[in-house]
Amino acid sequence: MAQKPLNWGILSTAHINRALIPVLQSSKRTRLLAVASRSLESAQAYAREWSIPRAYGRYEDLLADPDIDVIYNPLPNHLHADWTIKAVQAGKHVLCEKPLALTLSEVDAMREAAQAHGKIIAEAFMYRHHPQTLKVKEIVDSGILGAVKMVRGAFTFTLDRPGNYRLEPSMGGGSLWDVGCYPLSYARFVLGAEPLEVFGWQTLNPAGCEMSFVAQVRFPGEAFLQFESSFERPPRAFMEFVGSEGRLEVPDPFKPGLSTRLLLTRSGRTETIKVKGKELYLGEVEDLCDAVQMGKPPRISLEDSRGNIAALLALIESAQRGVPVAVKG
Repeated sequence: MAQKPLNWGILSTAHINRALIPVLQSSKRTRLLAVASRSLESAQAYAREWSIPRAYGRYEDLLADPDIDVIYNPLPNHLHADWTIKAVQAGKHVLCEKPLALTLSEVDAMREAAQAHGKIIAEAFMYRHHPQTLKVKEIVDSGILGAVKMVRGAFTFTLDRPGNYRLEPSMGGGSLWDVGCYPLSYARFVLGAEPLEVFGWQTLNPAGCEMSFVAQVRFPGEAFLQFESSFERPPRAFMEFVGSEGRLEVPDPFKPGLSTRLLLTRSGRTETIKVKGKELYLGEVEDLCDAVQMGKPPRISLEDSRGNIAALLALIESAQRGVPVAVKG
């Protein structure tokens, strides 16, 4: 027997919603039932634009709706933990945008709330569910590259939006939290290991917001990751895994589409590996539905998210102190 679709509600009218709304409205497993904003007028206008049945002028009113099963939390970074915990306490499961939190104590509090209320919290790293990412993991795990000792990556773009929360340090702004978290998460997933030590450099704007970050990360077995994130560079996104027997290039790792390609180089020859993809944001929605309806563990566990945040915090500390920093679990 087919299960009843899960009713979803969205906290805020954030721009990222535009990527998730079509998935929620087209999937047979979900129903986008409500949206909340900081004013009723704004919520109602947004609901009309996107054909969402219910609109709330306070976030608390959305959480109080007994028909809502799942909350999508795309609020600014510094509000992720607080409103995710409130949603769980209100009896809702939560798909929370990255980064899940800004401190390890916040992650621990989120985990405690999820356990206490029997609810699922999952971090919305959409790329982790895409067939291309799973194929990269499969190739590296196969040993065809030999021992992988070097990983390189970048995620950069030019941010020219004065007043955007990404430029406000007190709101969890900065390129490392916004896009640098991707190559770090990608490397951790594919290598299947947690960083031991990091070193970072950053550039700040006059307001003290980190605009560009360059990172070096040491993994067990003397494997290394080098990556860059920036709000000041032309758009660039790539991952590269270099082993003793070959090299795997991922030209579009973080926003892969319906048809993607990987470049595998061995013995001086480059082979193109084509991967049939799927709608980018569908995977994270299906994954949460599987966790709620079928009892499957989310692909991105809270422990996984905690590991990424621990490494990000170590990188920030390193850049501030100018010394290598051990990653604290």
